[in-house]
Amino acid sequence: MPDVHKKHRIALYSLVIVLAIIQITSIVIVGIQISRLELKINSDIEKTRLSLKEYTNNIVTEQDSVYQENFNEISKVLAEQEKSFNQEIKLLKSESQDFSAIVEDAVKGVVTVSTDRSLGSGFLISQDGYIVTNYHVIEGHESQIDIVTYGRDIISADFVGADTSRDIALLKTEGNYNYLGFADSDELQVGKKVIAIGNPLGLSFTVTEGIISALNREGPNNEPEYIQTDVSLNPGNSGGPLIDTTGEVIGINNFKIGDAESLGFALESNAIQDSINAIKFKAAQQ
Repeated sequence: MPDVHKKHRIALYSLVIVLAIIQITSIVIVGIQISRLELKINSDIEKTRLSLKEYTNNIVTEQDSVYQENFNEISKVLAEQEKSFNQEIKLLKSESQDFSAIVEDAVKGVVTVSTDRSLGSGFLISQDGYIVTNYHVIEGHESQIDIVTYGRDIISADFVGADTSRDIALLKTEGNYNYLGFADSDELQVGKKVIAIGNPLGLSFTVTEGIISALNREGPNNEPEYIQTDVSLNPGNSGGPLIDTTGEVIGINNFKIGDAESLGFALESNAIQDSINAIKFKAAQQ
């Protein structure tokens, strides 16, 4: 009998051990499954968070884009209104025969152009220092050109290029300047008032007034692209701007006929711009 009881105890202990192993194994398996489930849940939460963040960022970006577009549109409208307003003021002043404010602004874009042999006029056409003058003012002395600004600063200028058939030279100097804009010379009318600014006989920044006497006159290049005016022109006026009563350049004062009075000629603004573009293009290719 003792052997039988002993066998029973051994079998019982074995069963308990097996059950314990099964229970421990189950706990381990459940723990692993729980860990995997937690990882999956955390992963899903992170994916959801990133998706929400991306969605929110997209919405914010779209809204910012809309706001920026609206802001740019408003700024553009305001700038156009300001330009129109300033133009209307200039027109009102010109109609009242008060050119003082127009001349005061325009003269700041005019310069004296000099070499060791000649003296003439010119005008700035861009904020970064491009200057237009007559080629005959600097011809033969392209390597030594000085300009005198309205503020009486003397600065050297580089020769960019020339259109000799139209007697146009393009210069460049360093700095930040007031400059003159161009009008459309196709819209000019005979009888309209014009103003010439230059340095006749070395008298810097002299202003003279007149009218357009005729359009489409032939010049030395046999092209009908010159404006005839009765503005008083003298040596030193060459290369200076001829402006309208809004302060825009309609031509560059080029020459007059002998000793005749009131027979001055200026190359029209559209032709000037064509020459400038051609000179810049040629300079860029070199």
